[in-house]
Amino acid sequence: MKAVYYEQFGVLPRLETVADPEPRADGVVIKVAATGVCRSDWHGWMGHDADIKLPHVPGHEMAGTIEAVGGAVMKWRAGDRVTVPFVCGCGYCGECGSDNHQVCENQFQPGFTAWGSFADYVAIDYADTNLVRLPESVDFTTAASLGCRFATSFRAVVDQGRVASGEWVAVHGCGGVGLSAIMIAVAMQARVIAIDIAKEKLDFAREIGAVAVINAGNEPDVAAAVREITKGGAHLSIDALGHPATCFNSIANLRRRGRHVQVGLMTGDHTDPAIPMARVIAHELEIRGSHGMQAFRYADMLAMVEADRLAPQKLIGKRIGLPDAPAALANMDRFAGTGMTVVTGF
Repeated sequence: MKAVYYEQFGVLPRLETVADPEPRADGVVIKVAATGVCRSDWHGWMGHDADIKLPHVPGHEMAGTIEAVGGAVMKWRAGDRVTVPFVCGCGYCGECGSDNHQVCENQFQPGFTAWGSFADYVAIDYADTNLVRLPESVDFTTAASLGCRFATSFRAVVDQGRVASGEWVAVHGCGGVGLSAIMIAVAMQARVIAIDIAKEKLDFAREIGAVAVINAGNEPDVAAAVREITKGGAHLSIDALGHPATCFNSIANLRRRGRHVQVGLMTGDHTDPAIPMARVIAHELEIRGSHGMQAFRYADMLAMVEADRLAPQKLIGKRIGLPDAPAALANMDRFAGTGMTVVTGF
């Protein structure tokens, strides 16, 4: 099969012909129809993820058709249309036993712990626990766009954030995750404030339902600006970027007993950001992380897509071929544009 392949971190991947994968007894092989290009893939390629062993094939936001099925798989057959969470559970550990596959003790992550979907085919283990059946009305490109952006944001806003109708939600960072979070919060009838430094992203945030925007590049006190707009602070705030400044602001802009959810990855020198702990204690603020979403929770998100309450296809910017994926991956650190890139040509 053809695959985007690298043998050294930070060195431009190349398109190679490699051996086709075989399914494990508990797994399947998927013929990839579409796969998103995500900043998480860029972090992996740069060597920021200790789970990646070289040589490696990246890619984790995928959709396609089952090509081959392992002998122990009970729920799936060749030809089934599927997508996959970017964090997959083993189905047997204590966390999986409590339905928290997204923090599985033995988690399987295509594109990180195993070869990923920048290829004609990808092997997925623990298939009965992790595959998501796609409705016929959801095309493969849209399904790939759900990827880690929408799925992570859905869990962050709906499950971890427990958003309620009429609440104020602040979203810090209007990249793919942030814009997804805005769309989901709006669909849940919340009032959203979008914060970013790029005017085009803030303009797009308004188009998809944000009732107010703050340009952090021009605003000396973002948290105070949020508290002013909301007359007391956000009920729920999401750091969708992953930076010490956005993390701090997201906590500091909360009203009493507000909820902060950290979605953006903190790497390198940013792993230990400052937190306004005096405010956390005095106002009984809640701080949570969000790391993927379980396969069984996709049903609610897909139902919202089918009902036109969510339109993830609005966030699709470019469709490219697999030969273009190495350059697209290398450029992910530039935060350019408002739409995601999806590989659809194989």
